Amino acid sequence: MSKLDVTIDGQSYSVELRPQALSGGEGALARELSVLVDGQELRVIVPAVGPGEELEWIIVNGRPYELAIDPELHWLHSGGRRHELVVRDSEARVARPLSRDGRIKAPIPGVVTRVLVEAGATVEPGQPLLILEAMKMENEIRAPRGGTVEQIKVGAGQAVTLGEVLAEIG
Repeated sequence: MSKLDVTIDGQSYSVELRPQALSGGEGALARELSVLVDGQELRVIVPAVGPGEELEWIIVNGRPYELAIDPELHWLHSGGRRHELVVRDSEARVARPLSRDGRIKAPIPGVVTRVLVEAGATVEPGQPLLILEAMKMENEIRAPRGGTVEQIKVGAGQAVTLGEVLAEIG
């Protein structure tokens, strides 16, 4: 099963794709998927798309939708409107450079899109601290241990390099 966090125009959804429900083998004109969106099951029919072709329509619970999707997944166009899109693989984990002194370092170069805590906040191990966008994917940077956030060294919109200190937990 693939789990994604999808945000459309600021509204977030938890999406699970169930590959065991796929039908339509090689050479099929379309595939049927079982998709859970915030726990609600949807039947989605997606046309088979070859290399260099673009997805132009889908059918959700029997209702057709025309659409265009940015190849880099920043937006989609449907119903005569363009919608901002953010897709993050919620099962992907990014290795964090180790620091035994409470420093949280950037696991990859990218841009900080959101800071979720402020200095003085008490955090639990695994609690999200900030969102780092890299390679068109959002990565949650989580607290490696519990404690008090002593310092946030970055702000939203700031580019960071590999290993750069993002925050400190005491």
